[in-house]
Amino acid sequence: MDFVDYYKILGIEKTAAPKDIRNAYRKLARMYHPDLNPNDKGAISKFQQINEANEVLSDPEKRKKYDEYGKDWQHAEAFEQQKQEREQQQSSNASGANFSDSQNGGDFSDFFESMFGRSAGRGRQTKYRGEDYNAEIHLDLLDAYETHTQTLSINQKNIRITIPAGIENGQTIKITGHGGSGINGGPNGDLFITFLIATHPRFKRLGDNVYTTVELDLYKAVLGGEIAIDTLSGKVKLKIMPETQNGSKVKLRGKGFPVYKSKGQFGDLYVTYSIKIPMNLTEKQKELFTELSKMQS
Repeated sequence: MDFVDYYKILGIEKTAAPKDIRNAYRKLARMYHPDLNPNDKGAISKFQQINEANEVLSDPEKRKKYDEYGKDWQHAEAFEQQKQEREQQQSSNASGANFSDSQNGGDFSDFFESMFGRSAGRGRQTKYRGEDYNAEIHLDLLDAYETHTQTLSINQKNIRITIPAGIENGQTIKITGHGGSGINGGPNGDLFITFLIATHPRFKRLGDNVYTTVELDLYKAVLGGEIAIDTLSGKVKLKIMPETQNGSKVKLRGKGFPVYKSKGQFGDLYVTYSIKIPMNLTEKQKELFTELSKMQS
């Protein structure tokens, strides 16, 4: 596997603080978000790389392994284990040197094999880490809005996972130890899950903010009033100011998407008004509009 420079992907230095990593990720995630680049495969691939880089660098333990082992950071535990085994073997050889020399001048391992067989002389077999697995979970926008659990079937095993509210489209998370079984007692591989969130007919999500369009009848647009609109958390009443223009926007603070792994924090909901022109007017209504047009001119 080729080395992937996560620092370069996020455009930060290796000395970057956690806050710098978080800010760089949010900026790039908004830029390359699949909802903003639906037909750009390059942008979607870039978004996945950004998520992968953030997943590693925002976790202190993963970042430490990545900084030390580079492209092999996921095998850090196996490397450390092999290193310990080599040190133990060297220590054992050193302590047995006088014994082997006093017997026949040969190597201690040769003597050990002559007594107990070649397999015993080699000690424990090398342990290998299991294969990593990849899976996809498809969600709708309302699923991603709330923390919930799902059960996956991986190699005939059921794995129950908790999906945090605010998960991003294209984001990948790692479930440690739920990949393939290790060899010779080595550690299991990991399970990497990518989340794919379907578009919603009324709400568009960009990062933690949500956007929607609400139809407004001409009379309320002109005279003002009150309407009830849908949000992801239920209906809310919205006051309409007189002489509201078509395409004008209002912001409902805290009515957007939950911030990933930040309990109690939400983005905002931006509402765009689309004024609906009345149709099938009666003759009387047409006369009144004519009168209004004359008064306006």
